[in-house]
Amino acid sequence: MKKHILHSVLFASAAFFTVLPASAQTPPPKVEFPAASPAATVKQRVGLTDIEISYSRPSAKGRKIFGGLVSYDKIWRTGANSSTKIKFSTEVKLGDATIAAGNYEIFTIPGKKEWTVIIHKDSSQWGAYKYDAKNDVARLTVAPVKLAAPVESFTIEIGDLRDSSATLSLNWEKTSVPVKITTDVVTPLVPQIEALMSSDAEKKPYANAAMFYLENGLDLKKAAAWMDAAIAAQPSAAHLIHRKARILAASGDKAGAIATAEASLAAAQKAGGAIGEEYTKLNQDLISSLK
Repeated sequence: MKKHILHSVLFASAAFFTVLPASAQTPPPKVEFPAASPAATVKQRVGLTDIEISYSRPSAKGRKIFGGLVSYDKIWRTGANSSTKIKFSTEVKLGDATIAAGNYEIFTIPGKKEWTVIIHKDSSQWGAYKYDAKNDVARLTVAPVKLAAPVESFTIEIGDLRDSSATLSLNWEKTSVPVKITTDVVTPLVPQIEALMSSDAEKKPYANAAMFYLENGLDLKKAAAWMDAAIAAQPSAAHLIHRKARILAASGDKAGAIATAEASLAAAQKAGGAIGEEYTKLNQDLISSLK
């Protein structure tokens, strides 16, 4: 009886310590390969508008792109993998087309002499296989620009930034397709500026308000008065005096602009250092342009 019990215990112990196959002990390694067309996101604020673009970036890899890999006169997803997405936080204009705030897809029809850039309702589709022209929001005709140096990987960028405009560029191979973006900053911002500047607030953005009015062609008398207030708080600030000179120049007061630029020049030379050098040159250039 004791031998039988001992034999049972030994058998159970052996079964418990049985070595399992390696495949049952360790899961197979997970291999992550590099993406042929890596995903990318472009985020840029233009004026008061946030723009976000999500797309995939194929590379040329020695292939002919337009008229080769990407056919002329056929709908293109404008990238790789899923359709390219673009999002606007406010209403914008692309070329002459007004686009409401929201999420969209970008499709294009490349051509030798002109491209069609399409803003399409967002359907989160793969490629352009289910593209339906009925869902187009806008179509723009754009002349492509030849680049001096080739671009290896398809690139979407937003540049030429101004308060109310920018350029959306589609770049690949030796082709760039520029699309003008325009936003409205004046309509929402001017009432806010006017209300703040006429309020009893202890601190007011005199310099910023003055430059906004200058750069957007608004009331230059107000801009000059606001810049005077900014200078009164920092009488030796060469950069503020220089900006007052620019306001006077824009208003047609050449003599006043030159005199103010010379005062800024003197302040810059007295300050010295990198800022002094910068505003010495800026004032010299402004004075030369007014003579």
